[in-house]
Amino acid sequence: MLKQQGINLFEIAPVFKRQQGEPLRLSYAQERQWFLWQLEPQSSAYHLPRALRLKGRLDRAALQRSFDSLIARHESLRTHLHQDADQVLQVISPEWHVQIAVETADVAQLEALVQAQVAKPFDLQQGPLLRVKLLQLAPDDHVLVLVLHHIVSDGVSMQVMVDELVQLYVAYSQGLDVRLPDLPIQYPDYALWQRSWMEAGEKERQLGYWCERLGGEQPVLELPLDHPRPAVQSYRGARLDVGLDTALVTGLRALAQREGVTLFMLLLASFQTLLYRYSGQSDIRVGVPIANRNRAETERLIGFFVNTQVLKADIDGQMTFSQLLAQVKQRALEAQSHQDLPFEQLVEALQPERSLSHNPLFQVMFNHQTEGRRRRGEQQLPGLGVEALEWDSQSAQFDLSLDTQESPEGIWASLTYATDLFDPATVQRMAGHWQMLLRAVVGRAGNRIAQLGMLVDDEQRRLLQEWNRSAAAFEDVAGVHGLFQAQARQRPDAIALCLDGQTLSYAELNRQANRLAHRLIGQGVGPEVLVGVAVERSFDMVVSLLAVLKAGGAYVPLD
Repeated sequence: MLKQQGINLFEIAPVFKRQQGEPLRLSYAQERQWFLWQLEPQSSAYHLPRALRLKGRLDRAALQRSFDSLIARHESLRTHLHQDADQVLQVISPEWHVQIAVETADVAQLEALVQAQVAKPFDLQQGPLLRVKLLQLAPDDHVLVLVLHHIVSDGVSMQVMVDELVQLYVAYSQGLDVRLPDLPIQYPDYALWQRSWMEAGEKERQLGYWCERLGGEQPVLELPLDHPRPAVQSYRGARLDVGLDTALVTGLRALAQREGVTLFMLLLASFQTLLYRYSGQSDIRVGVPIANRNRAETERLIGFFVNTQVLKADIDGQMTFSQLLAQVKQRALEAQSHQDLPFEQLVEALQPERSLSHNPLFQVMFNHQTEGRRRRGEQQLPGLGVEALEWDSQSAQFDLSLDTQESPEGIWASLTYATDLFDPATVQRMAGHWQMLLRAVVGRAGNRIAQLGMLVDDEQRRLLQEWNRSAAAFEDVAGVHGLFQAQARQRPDAIALCLDGQTLSYAELNRQANRLAHRLIGQGVGPEVLVGVAVERSFDMVVSLLAVLKAGGAYVPLD
């Protein structure tokens, strides 16, 4: 009865502890991580790092004791996996002691040493899945490097670990004992409880909504790429920070208030608009991570809780940005009411065409955080200053990700991109277009999406002035095919086309196009006649286009 009324039982029922000796099955999210790790065991794409600069007198004994207490408190930090026949189980070690490796370093080496620590592979079957290293820059200057595998952690978990590590260190470094609040459950308890609730009917309820919203074809977002998509993702990536000035942020906040939406909804709609303008596709699907910690029992746990929703926008260039905002708001609120369905279950139900070259269901991610999720600046402890360090990402789980973070002081943004697909200049240009798009919607959210300005000043000048200089005399009106024929006469043996190691000279291309043109003329092709051309990228495609022009017709490329 409650389920039929739309009341989410997932949020009402208590989380239970597991029975003694019960097999510790993986959560749905962990199962996908296990699958990905088996495909690429050397990949660091799913490593979660944190580097902390520690300035002042460091009490190493207190730091070691703090880690010992953390590991004893959280079963996830003592977990590895074991494959038992056709089933993979979590194994919790009764005790485990992390050895903090210490290495002397200088500032010039710092980034390389941290990245090397992050890139080092984990063995999920052997463990441990936490790695700790202390880089000593000076007697009173250290960098603490923490790396967790995603299968036992997520972004919130990393912050929980740092927060509790700081609390423990503050007490132990002053010779005090500390007792953190008891944890009512552990992550393996949650994994078993989640399965029981999903299998008891919650999966069916939530899956119905997502299948209705996303069912049918599962399109791949076709952004213009600088390089062909490789058959298998390498997860190599880079990050570009994007600045939003104070005036723009003020305008965005005012627009969100006027339209009755959150900054998350506004920024998501702007990103989906950018993707629409770049791809020309009306069905724009973006992955959005959610913390998935809507139970009090899970708030202070370390584990893989984060879930991913696929938010779809149906965009028409003639709709206004305000209309798109209303659509995004409605669908974001609907998704919030159906947020518990594991992404892995959605993939299994929708059965998209599987490919190792891209992520299923969506290829682009949008992640928006508020200030409380991660502190900025230095934190002062007794005798020690602690500051989080950040470097450009060297991995990308998706084709493109937009990360935004809001606080009372402003909005920070960055684009993480797959370097196999995009060049840095392309992403820099894309960032500029997004900024211009934001300025356009702040000024006139009632404008049609197709009319929103995106070009930066230099691009407008090139298009309207430099590329539009028609003062030079141009007497040859023979058309493109006539110009090509002249080139073929001047350089008959020069290479005109090359593809997959094969070449075609101007003379041979001209001969083939002439033969086909005569045949087309015989079929009645001439001025005002449209000729469909349905040919994949090849020599034949160029021959066909030239032949139609030579025959006097107009070609219509067909996909």
